[in-house]
Amino acid sequence: MLVIDFGYYSGNTELMPKTITENASGADNQQERLISGDWIIGFVEGEGCFSIGFVKQPGGKTRRGYSTGIQVWHEFVITQGESSLSALQKIERYFGVGKIYLNKRHDNHREHLYRYVVRKREDLLNVIIPFFNQHTMHTFKKKQFERFDSILKMIATNDHLTLEGLVKIIHISEKMNSRKNRDELIRILREHTSQS
Repeated sequence: MLVIDFGYYSGNTELMPKTITENASGADNQQERLISGDWIIGFVEGEGCFSIGFVKQPGGKTRRGYSTGIQVWHEFVITQGESSLSALQKIERYFGVGKIYLNKRHDNHREHLYRYVVRKREDLLNVIIPFFNQHTMHTFKKKQFERFDSILKMIATNDHLTLEGLVKIIHISEKMNSRKNRDELIRILREHTSQS
């Protein structure tokens, strides 16, 4: 199975979970209220990632749900070392979507990594994307987010299920990170279209 990932490591009180805003008397909740959109933007600018990836599905076009034979996947990620896990937990509570996963290190680093990940399409479209449309980023990740946003909107209208739509998504994802080589994906698409 071929997997190609084109990712980028990079408060809205309306998005804050009710458990944070309703019980404001505890010390933990007072800290949570200090979380702002700018604080989260800072994390994303430094350690965030908007990823679009492509997986060639076994069974190709005959597999139900993959009329092009290629799955387009998407995720938003913020990565931190174990010593900063509490920051990811605050972000997870702020958005109220996604999960935190342990990424064990087996190299010369002193601590494991944790990843706050949002993959569910509805959560990306209804929570994450509106947040970043309301809170401006200031680095190159702003353009990357805009491309991520446009791809998710295309997926929401099922454009990824047509060859023409898939090719458009690939071309948009190419611009997300110029360091990634798309030759393998373009080769797969050429082979795929010759069979159509």
